[in-house]
Amino acid sequence: MNRLTIDSPLGPLQLVSDGSHLTAINFPGQYSGEQDSASPDSVLRSARSQLGEYFAGRRQRFELPLAARGTAFQESVWQALAAIPWGEVRSYRDIAYAIGKPSAVRAVGAANGRNPLPIVVPCHRVIGADGSLTGFGGGLPLKVKLLTLEGSYPAS
Repeated sequence: MNRLTIDSPLGPLQLVSDGSHLTAINFPGQYSGEQDSASPDSVLRSARSQLGEYFAGRRQRFELPLAARGTAFQESVWQALAAIPWGEVRSYRDIAYAIGKPSAVRAVGAANGRNPLPIVVPCHRVIGADGSLTGFGGGLPLKVKLLTLEGSYPAS
């Protein structure tokens, strides 16, 4: 695995690739001191560039090769997350219906929480059915920052 830690408005983010795909984005406190690669691969360089554009408000969609690994259910949830447009939010119920599992709202929440590629696969765009902000791997203050950047906070 190749690693690159970048500065961001959210604090340092650790990007991880397998050499051909982005496999993880870790928030501060989510990685345990793994060292950055001596020479970041092209996937990491591209992710760094696109995240910089996103945080500067110049990018709304990411064009990166991704390899999020999970169960078939988790991967279906992550695909539904990736389809949420920039600046919009969806509820866990919306995602459950989108994947054809309307009774799996809690399981959708759990899969959302295990998303290894936050920001790029926008789990921060998922809110409670009542419009409330709910859990986020990076913490609610970071979720607020991301939603504010995209113009969708306060959630409506």
